[in-house]
Amino acid sequence: MKLNKLLQFSAMFLSMSMVFEAAATTFTAQQRADAKAQVVAAVDKQKKLAQVMNDTIFSFGELGFQEFETSAYLTKMLKEEGFEIEQGIAGIPTAWVAKWGSGKPVIALGTDLDGIPKASQKPGVAYHEPIIEGAPGHGEGHNSGQVVNIIAAIALKDYMAENDISGTIVLWPGVAEEQLATKAYYVRAGYFNDVDAVLYSHVGSSFGTFYGNPGLSGLVSVKYNFYGESAHSASSPWRGRSALDAVELMSVGLNYRREHLRLSQRIHSVIVDGGDQPNVVPPKASSWYFFREVDYPHIKALWEVGDKVAEGAALMTNTTWDSVVMGSAWPLHSNKPLAYRAYENIKAVGLPEWSDDDLTLAKALQKEIGAEEIGLPQEIMPMVAPPPLDKLTGGGSDDVGDISWVVPTIFMLYPSNIPNLPGHNWSNAVSMATPIAHKGIIAGAKAHAMTMIDLFTDPSLLEEMDDYFTNTQTKDLKYESLLREKDTPQIHLNEDIMGQYRDRMREFYYDAEKYDTYLEQLGIDYPTIKSE
Repeated sequence: MKLNKLLQFSAMFLSMSMVFEAAATTFTAQQRADAKAQVVAAVDKQKKLAQVMNDTIFSFGELGFQEFETSAYLTKMLKEEGFEIEQGIAGIPTAWVAKWGSGKPVIALGTDLDGIPKASQKPGVAYHEPIIEGAPGHGEGHNSGQVVNIIAAIALKDYMAENDISGTIVLWPGVAEEQLATKAYYVRAGYFNDVDAVLYSHVGSSFGTFYGNPGLSGLVSVKYNFYGESAHSASSPWRGRSALDAVELMSVGLNYRREHLRLSQRIHSVIVDGGDQPNVVPPKASSWYFFREVDYPHIKALWEVGDKVAEGAALMTNTTWDSVVMGSAWPLHSNKPLAYRAYENIKAVGLPEWSDDDLTLAKALQKEIGAEEIGLPQEIMPMVAPPPLDKLTGGGSDDVGDISWVVPTIFMLYPSNIPNLPGHNWSNAVSMATPIAHKGIIAGAKAHAMTMIDLFTDPSLLEEMDDYFTNTQTKDLKYESLLREKDTPQIHLNEDIMGQYRDRMREFYYDAEKYDTYLEQLGIDYPTIKSE
């Protein structure tokens, strides 16, 4: 019996060892350098494809949860490139996962898809000139990130196939990132359980990466619904219980409470339902809040403040209330060893060579919005140590933070936008279907491709990443989702807006078979600036 058990154990160990050896590809430093040169050359050969993809997605201009054209376009292309596609993941119609290869390591590339309301803008025009007045557009630049990732992934899969490199490439989209509304659901559904590293791309006005948390907040996004009783506002107002009064009192209460909250908090809101007409006491009203803080315990505490103020507003107005979680995001934490390796690759790639036309557009736009006229970046971002947690004062959020707490992750900024812009604004769309964006995409794709070579051929990097993740990042704080068990993705968001504009926007979709660039299709001279 003992001999049988020993033989079984030996067979199991041998099998495990064979799997490990089959899954591990180890290159020397020189072999990695040669491989990186090859994938960089492969990325350069895809410049035309990158421009077409970028301009096409820009022309779709879809809002969160409504990225149907974008997702269909991308998944069709990935399927043609040999990727296996899973559609509608985590109960989200426009979400998907694309996989190529087999075995370990599993490297996932992610970035976002969605646009911004009322951000329609003609590219290459250094003043406000919408393609369609009031329509959404890419006033953040999310049209470009999937191009970075797909171009890098194509270069890698071709190299891996030609050189018998084991491993799996995964691509996934950030749906409704502007609502911070989906990535926690991906995590909850287990899509990162077997992933070894995540390379995340985000459009920037410079080129670089970082480790830890450079100053971003996490958040919970909550809609508060109040319920009262309707009545005639003039003849019998005493018979009504105004849900709108509760919404307004909640706003007043939180504004008074701000004085006694930490400096790192951010609370902002909109009224999404204020009633129907003035002569009817509103029986239902809703307000939507973002509660931002710099760590999980303080996000939870701020959320509790919101709930207490909502309860107080309901008591004062004799109404009732409930809440819906619209989205959530943990504060981002980038993996230090992976960030440093990526940074070396970013330095090797360097910034694009900007043309006189690129610089003219950038300076003219900066002048138009009253910003310092510095043009475009001339140096990559420095790698700096993150501030201590108690020194973080709060800022923006990205729900990739949830993913960064379950798998080693980095956040790369690639240089496709113009510095000194306000963000979430028409001006941030100006460069996003121009040579500025096209050059920045190629730079970002090269950096990602080089970092993927490191991940697929240097097992010691994976060990260092895991050690940092286990013994530094998550040593004292473990991930716990901000989502409640009953919460579901709010896939109805933005249906009405896209329903209002989509047919008109279709008239301006980029036709790459007829026009070399989207600028050409729109009849825009690059750059177009105001005459003196």
